[in-house]
Amino acid sequence: MEPIQNAGESISLDEAKTMTRDFRNLYPNSTKGYMISAVNIQQILNQDGCQGLRIYNGYDAANKATNLVIVGTDSSGNDLYEGVIMDRTKPCPSDCDNSSPLCY
Repeated sequence: MEPIQNAGESISLDEAKTMTRDFRNLYPNSTKGYMISAVNIQQILNQDGCQGLRIYNGYDAANKATNLVIVGTDSSGNDLYEGVIMDRTKPCPSDCDNSSPLCY
């Protein structure tokens, strides 16, 4: 497995706009994005040995909607599944930043 410090990279606003636009064009009826608070992300990151995050696609049967399942990972990229796991982020739509170039 690739070292966790190599997971993810910064991209430009233009790249981000292209990627989000392309997703909306391919999946026009899908959720555009999800928001989670820094406090909740920090709960995951503050766990002993947490070096990153893994974000799984999930389905919330109670709300009949897709959502994200977010779990910390250790330095080897293993899920810290016995620790804090987050879900029930705020989906867009309906919780969107309509002024963001990533939303339209």
